[in-house]
Amino acid sequence: MSLKLNASEITSIIEQQIAGIGEKLEVRETGRVLEVGDGIARCYGLSEVMAGELVDFPQADVKGLAFNLEENSVAVIIMGNYLNVTEGMEVRTTGQLLSVPVGREMIGRVVDALGNPIDGKGPINTTKRRAVESPAPGIVDRQPVKQPLQTGIKAIDSMTPVGRGQRELIIGDRKTGKTAIAIDTIINQKEEDVICVYVACGQMESKIAGVVEKLRELGAMDYTIVVVASSSDAAPVQYIAPYAGAAMAEYFMYEEGRDTLCVYDDLSKQAAAYRQLSLLVRRPPGREAYPGDVFYCHSRLLERSAKLAERYVIVPGDVDSSKVAADWGVNSANEPNRARQAGESCKVYVGPGEAGGLHQANHDVKNFPGHKIAKIPGSGGSLTALPIIETLEGEVSAYIPTNVISITDGQIYLQPDLKNAGVLPAVDVGISVSRVGGNAQIPAMKHKSVAGGLKLTLAQFRELEAFAQLGTELDPATQRQLDRGTRMVEILKQGQFKPMHVLDQIMIIYAGNSGALDKVDKRKVKNWEDQFTKFMKEQKPDVRALLAKEKKMTDEVIKKLDEAIAAFGPQFKA
Repeated sequence: MSLKLNASEITSIIEQQIAGIGEKLEVRETGRVLEVGDGIARCYGLSEVMAGELVDFPQADVKGLAFNLEENSVAVIIMGNYLNVTEGMEVRTTGQLLSVPVGREMIGRVVDALGNPIDGKGPINTTKRRAVESPAPGIVDRQPVKQPLQTGIKAIDSMTPVGRGQRELIIGDRKTGKTAIAIDTIINQKEEDVICVYVACGQMESKIAGVVEKLRELGAMDYTIVVVASSSDAAPVQYIAPYAGAAMAEYFMYEEGRDTLCVYDDLSKQAAAYRQLSLLVRRPPGREAYPGDVFYCHSRLLERSAKLAERYVIVPGDVDSSKVAADWGVNSANEPNRARQAGESCKVYVGPGEAGGLHQANHDVKNFPGHKIAKIPGSGGSLTALPIIETLEGEVSAYIPTNVISITDGQIYLQPDLKNAGVLPAVDVGISVSRVGGNAQIPAMKHKSVAGGLKLTLAQFRELEAFAQLGTELDPATQRQLDRGTRMVEILKQGQFKPMHVLDQIMIIYAGNSGALDKVDKRKVKNWEDQFTKFMKEQKPDVRALLAKEKKMTDEVIKKLDEAIAAFGPQFKA
């Protein structure tokens, strides 16, 4: 049996083979590892590599990041087990920047600094990725921080409030309760519609496991992503973890217009990891052997936190507002009072400001009957940062603490002496400050009868307390002030994992300021508080509902609160 081959068939097969060659061809620059150690590989031959480019060590199955571009070699930080990388091994460029997976599929998962799942729950099915390093939004793209992010902690929400888009530093010695404040804040977001990212950087794995378990137990993992770079991980992984966490939160801020919260626990460990990397690649050291650019390392991370400006367009009245895009506006960008022509760009109104924002849109929409103002989905999101810094022996003026204090919008300072005295959370009212202040509080909390004069009252109490310790005879007015201050300190004490709704906080602080606890034994203040909260929810829900509706201390609210406090007095069981 003879096999006959047609010449035209042979030709077509050869043509197909030749046509397919170009599709499979990949141009990659390759080099060799000169030396490796401590998470750094010095490579030769990558002359075209970009700064910050992802490189591949195919034989070791790990990735690296081009960190230092030098005349004859490139210092690469290895993102994984650097013990697998050996001298003489091949290294390839990828043409990509370091990115991590992002999206809703990440929620509820525990991942490493590169976004790989480490919780044993299988792969994360998301195709979306976001660059780990991205520029912070500019001034025009932001708006003032005015919406509160309730932490659920009385001492913070009343005196050092945090707003959505703010950066509030949590600072203090080890074991003063820094992580506890951050975790309570995450737990309190259950009804606040805020996506949370907890970055554990340089922490013990046993501590991280405890945090994850507690978040899961209290239902907080339903809206939380945990990024882990434990103390056993290499320095490059600890250095990159906070940026990876910020990128995961930014997806929700930019793409979905959601409010997000990012906790960096803690940045002093990240600074130490960065110092290790920098000195290994021979970057010039600055003060205390820290590299001179460690300030830039933290500032470019924390500047990514922002409250983005809302963007609006004028569209026909029958358009679905949830699907509006930035180019759907009907009016001209050059002359907003007339309809736009073909090829002309449309007017986008940015921010809540008086000139050019929503105010201007309300004015211009009158020229287009049957049209409406629609907010562009994905605008107006926020990223709030709670960086944590550990001090040594209360040394707030050390290099890294002063760096981060100068970048953030305030700090919550935790005092070891207060913790030892049983005041938890151990917030030092004198040093703690929020540079957003009352802008990030609801009017009811700002009222002079609630948190308005609380900081001053406590500061005066601390001075009187020191004076009273001298054993001097006190006049009745001073004694009353001292007793009131003691009870206010008791009111501000709060157990861990028990965040409190802002309405309950307002009612309790108001009761303390109005003198309702003056005759209550200071050891029974906690009992009084628990019973009063229960009483207001069960027997006086109308007062709570009125306060929730008004959000400010009107004469009617004050009158009803006074009546409720008087009615509760006889019911209190000491």
